[in-house]
Amino acid sequence: MGPGNNTQISDFLLLGLSEEPELQTLLFGLFLSMYLITVFGNLLIILAASSDSHLHTPMYFFLANLSIVEICFTSTTIPKMLVNIQKKSKVINYTGCITQIYFLIVFGVLDFFMLSVMAYDRFVAICHPLHYTVIMNPRLCGLLVLLSWIMCILNSLLQSLMMLRLSFCTHFQIPHFFCELNQMIQLACSDTFLNNVVMYFAAVLLGGGPFAGILYSYSKIVSTILGISSALGKYKAFSTCASHLSVVSLFYCTVLGVTLALLFPRAPTQVQWPR
Repeated sequence: MGPGNNTQISDFLLLGLSEEPELQTLLFGLFLSMYLITVFGNLLIILAASSDSHLHTPMYFFLANLSIVEICFTSTTIPKMLVNIQKKSKVINYTGCITQIYFLIVFGVLDFFMLSVMAYDRFVAICHPLHYTVIMNPRLCGLLVLLSWIMCILNSLLQSLMMLRLSFCTHFQIPHFFCELNQMIQLACSDTFLNNVVMYFAAVLLGGGPFAGILYSYSKIVSTILGISSALGKYKAFSTCASHLSVVSLFYCTVLGVTLALLFPRAPTQVQWPR
């Protein structure tokens, strides 16, 4: 079949984590448990941050927003994976694939932005403690979150619209349990140069930018902590950053692992579907 427009595309196959039938029940139970723990854990954080007046601070405001993003991010991929395992089906339609890519990009990039904003909050709290309440006022906190959402939505909309211009020659297997932007671009049989340029530019700008902001914030934080003469003062200052720093480390290590996995996937294979 020669290249055509996107109306020819109906379904893709998500190969998932394993093709072994005996492992499907184990995978279903494992990912269902992880999904429920993630959702309920983040819901508890949101509930605590909103109900306890002592937690009505910028840090917990950002943490609650991060929890919302985490729930949405996991809900973009895991439920579809669980349904496919339950139905013993690996099919996802074209519209579902584009929708999944759109929300994955929105919430994935939002994670970067939320962690960067939280790093800025810790920077102000430690490096400018006397001006903290003035700088991190509710208006600025709300504006930072709003701008993060707007930039992520616009970026995801651009990436998704760029996907719609691509043509696919036939049905393909996707060597993951979700639709991923780079993998979908590789499956296209039309010119993908512009898509790759936009994708990598956005990755550097929207992924590298927040990471640079986190590194800058923590370089200033470390410098300030080292300048504190009291050991107790150093410990208190560091303890205010420890939880955020551990989340940042875990998140970026996970992103690095996923990126390496996506760089060396199983080769996508064209399949002959019954007519």
